[in-house]
Amino acid sequence: MQNPPPGPPPGGQPPYQPPGGPGYPPPGYQSTGGIDKKTGAVLSYLLWWITGIIFLFVGKNDPDVKFHAAQSTIFFGSISIVGFVLNRIASFTDFTLAAIIGLISFLIWLFGVIVWIIALLRANNTGGARFMLPLVGGVVAPYAEQLANAVN
Repeated sequence: MQNPPPGPPPGGQPPYQPPGGPGYPPPGYQSTGGIDKKTGAVLSYLLWWITGIIFLFVGKNDPDVKFHAAQSTIFFGSISIVGFVLNRIASFTDFTLAAIIGLISFLIWLFGVIVWIIALLRANNTGGARFMLPLVGGVVAPYAEQLANAVN
């Protein structure tokens, strides 16, 4: 039995096909340091303000990713700060007032979790396009735009 000769198959080498086949990368794909717009937007919200701060700098070549990161940083950072302050205030008060403040703090945290889930879903479903957070987007978006433009 004879082995085929090394080298390209008879008739020349077939044309190069990139990974994923023809049409790769998909339409609308934009790379920001190895991360596409949709992934960058979702990851900006994943760990609240922590990934928001990270993606302000990682996604600095994509203005939409920077916007999502800034929006995440401002909104979820504010939720975290308000919760921290309310818990500190509650620790210096009597039981009844501490219970009321604790309930308010819990409701604010619950609101943050609901907005977080909505933000993750919308970032995923819109492919990373800009959107304002529900209920608070009109207040947060201008600050997010300023913060996104401030990071170079």
